[in-house]
Amino acid sequence: MGKIRRLATIATGVVASVAMAAAPASAATSSVDLPEGMTASYLVVDQETGQTFGSDEHKQYRSASLVKLFIALDYLESHGPDYEIPADDLALLEPMLRSSNDDAASTLWVRDGWDEIVKRMVTKLGLTDTAPPTARGKWGYTAISAADIAKTYQYILHEANPKYRDFIMGNLALSTKCGSDGFDQSFGIPSAVPGPRAVKQGWSGFGAAPAPGQECSETNAKMLRVLKSPEVKAATAIASSGEGTTGAQDIDLTSRAMHTSGTVGADNEKIIVVLTLEPTTLSWQDSASRITELTREIYFQYAL
Repeated sequence: MGKIRRLATIATGVVASVAMAAAPASAATSSVDLPEGMTASYLVVDQETGQTFGSDEHKQYRSASLVKLFIALDYLESHGPDYEIPADDLALLEPMLRSSNDDAASTLWVRDGWDEIVKRMVTKLGLTDTAPPTARGKWGYTAISAADIAKTYQYILHEANPKYRDFIMGNLALSTKCGSDGFDQSFGIPSAVPGPRAVKQGWSGFGAAPAPGQECSETNAKMLRVLKSPEVKAATAIASSGEGTTGAQDIDLTSRAMHTSGTVGADNEKIIVVLTLEPTTLSWQDSASRITELTREIYFQYAL
């Protein structure tokens, strides 16, 4: 991993939640090992005590596939709890959440309003660091922070309609080892944290497919099924083109991004969000190993 530098961290206080009645634990100061060349931010929320531990949790990163949390939540909120999701839409939502399917995300992104999805989520959830992408077709360039993603999980768990909570968290609990694009998405929380967990991963800058011989595949036809309709093909083409602009954004779009997020414990007792940027020279395997080790250290220091 090369040289190690120390990343100072502090408890960042209490993240408000209607489900948190316990008094927060006292603030603590500690540190985790950060590999040389890595930029990282994280936030751990203990939902039983209300205490949080984080580092640079308001720093903005490009979302990669973490924006799919917004896409799914916006879809559910816009239709209402009594809406029966059609089979064709389940064929988009399930692989998008479980296997991070990009074609599914592009389809729902274009259909439901592009960057308006992000704007609605910012307003509804009270997000402070999240902003739409400058090229409205590029949903993966949405600006996010560890604090805002943790707040999104809190909203889903405690404030959203229980049907929305069960749908999103249930699908995240069924996260597949392999992403629909052939990348192994078991880095970070899935590999570092024991026991029950529900996760959404994100990555960007590693290319459209893994290097030959490094493909991740598993037999799960249902999870890899995405409608091959004209709508899906058109939306995918638009997302690839980066159509439209919405304004200026000051986030790193060059470094390789790898993010891990979700909850751990049978009752989602802890929320963990780890966002990282790596040099473009670093391989997928090295990036995955580094974020997994970082997540493991964060978990054993702050989430046990």
